[in-house]
Amino acid sequence: MIVITGAAGFIGSNIITALNQRNYRDLILVDDFSSELKQKNYAGKDYTDIIHRTEFFKWLQQKHHLVQFIIHMGARTDTAEFNWEVLNELNLEYSKNIWSACLEYGLPLVYASSAATYGLGELGYNDSHDLVPSLKPLNPYGRSKNEFDRWVLNQARGPYYWAGLKFFNVYGPNEYHKGRMASVVLQAYSQIQKTGKMKLFRSHHPEFRDGEQSRDFIYVKDVAEVVIRLMESRKAKGIYNIGTGNASTFLELVSHTFEALKMDPVIEFIDTPEDIRDKYQYFTRAEMNKLAETGLDLSFAGLKEGIFDYVVNYLNKDAFN
Repeated sequence: MIVITGAAGFIGSNIITALNQRNYRDLILVDDFSSELKQKNYAGKDYTDIIHRTEFFKWLQQKHHLVQFIIHMGARTDTAEFNWEVLNELNLEYSKNIWSACLEYGLPLVYASSAATYGLGELGYNDSHDLVPSLKPLNPYGRSKNEFDRWVLNQARGPYYWAGLKFFNVYGPNEYHKGRMASVVLQAYSQIQKTGKMKLFRSHHPEFRDGEQSRDFIYVKDVAEVVIRLMESRKAKGIYNIGTGNASTFLELVSHTFEALKMDPVIEFIDTPEDIRDKYQYFTRAEMNKLAETGLDLSFAGLKEGIFDYVVNYLNKDAFN
């Protein structure tokens, strides 16, 4: 059995799809499952059972001898969540319990960290373990992820194999339920379909022109591929960036979205709200040397390729994706 937590969510459900495509079908899905909106994410997938997250550790105590691997994607991912008690419970304490169970039962583990741990990028985007204690996340979500990374690195013992993955800006199918936390690709698609144009924040930084704020955008199918390759090879142990290693501008992203829709770009610029202006990131790019050195020989879709696949094969065929 392979356990996937956060199985009803965006990245978790894409991992299920990728596992099924490789004929992994003895899957245990762990999540809240109370959201009817997310049911489409795991409907039609091949799996053995679904377990509510509050029942998972009781189930694992009884069934751990049947489990081969745990993929822990479950978390409260809302960057606007400021209730630390919620984040502490779901992102920190729950993850500690997963880690401890893997150690006790001898189970290998891959877990989701986040590029939100890097804050404004004052120290760059290097996934060296030495930098983790010095990082300054901008919001409680990022703090909760970094606190777990710090806790992991301070443990005298851990699972015989583990990897923490710092996801950068992930986009792709099954993110429709995320609302304002959905990727800019989905937001652009939705806005273009409704209004025929796209609004972007203008630059308030002298070194960046309007629309040239940049991010490392990675297609969710590539994220799922990385997770499965790590599960199968167990070559990499530690905390790793998961991005493309390239930074693309919002202008590029929006232009590719218009092109995928066979429309001419119509882009307007609006002021970045003052309450977030001092925390706004103008540039992110994952340093990928550490993962490359594992010898996994990974490749990632370019932004245009990923957007075209997403728009043409998912968004244009299914209003809910």
